[in-house]
Amino acid sequence: MIMNEKIKASELLLTGIDGENLGIVSRAEALAMAKELKADLVCESLMSSPPPCKLMRRGSAKQEASQQKREAKLKEQPAKVKELRLTVDIEQHDYETKQRQAAKLLEAGHAVLLVVKVQGKEGAKAKELLEQLSSDLASCGKKATGIQVSGKQAAVQLNPS
Repeated sequence: MIMNEKIKASELLLTGIDGENLGIVSRAEALAMAKELKADLVCESLMSSPPPCKLMRRGSAKQEASQQKREAKLKEQPAKVKELRLTVDIEQHDYETKQRQAAKLLEAGHAVLLVVKVQGKEGAKAKELLEQLSSDLASCGKKATGIQVSGKQAAVQLNPS
């Protein structure tokens, strides 16, 4: 971010503090305006001629830049996979609660891993339960993997849509 005296262009396309267009102004005039208004002169882009610059309240430019950097860092991080555990003999109320939790997590941008504990020959029931839950959550997310039944559990991962 280029600010105040570091701006070397002789003419600037200036925007005021409240967003009003002030037109093409000389560098010295823009710096004088910034001093008068107790503001910073911030260059938005060096790629155009004259470069667009903006008058911003003192300190708000640095604060805005750090906030943008923080947001970019958050977007770079991969979505966390949250796990929800269920059992085959789940009651309707508990099923609806798990469904709401999964929907909330998917809307927040997290991937959800639905895991059903299997005992004995309950593999088909577990698969059926996961199929029903993933179809109920189709508006919030889509399956990343198929339903995997292995050993003592059946699992499916849903990614946010």
